[in-house]
Amino acid sequence: MFHPGLGAYEGILLVEDQESKINSAIHMFFMRFDIAVIWINSKFQVVDVKLARKWRPFYVPASASRFTLETHPDRINDFRIGDILSFDDL
Repeated sequence: MFHPGLGAYEGILLVEDQESKINSAIHMFFMRFDIAVIWINSKFQVVDVKLARKWRPFYVPASASRFTLETHPDRINDFRIGDILSFDDL
């Protein structure tokens, strides 16, 4: 929140202790720009992908997730439900 914007390859990875739909939900209050949101389960499989619009109340993944990747909206087509991801230095 309150960040001026994201570069094309910038983002943040949010990590929960366990998989959950509620704990991995996000809100977009006070956001000045849209973001691509990619929800990922404990097996590193993409379980949902959404374009989150600024100032919208909330977004909940379709399935429980442990990781939430928030990145530039131009990156949304780089991810599909069912993709398996890997993270270096996680």
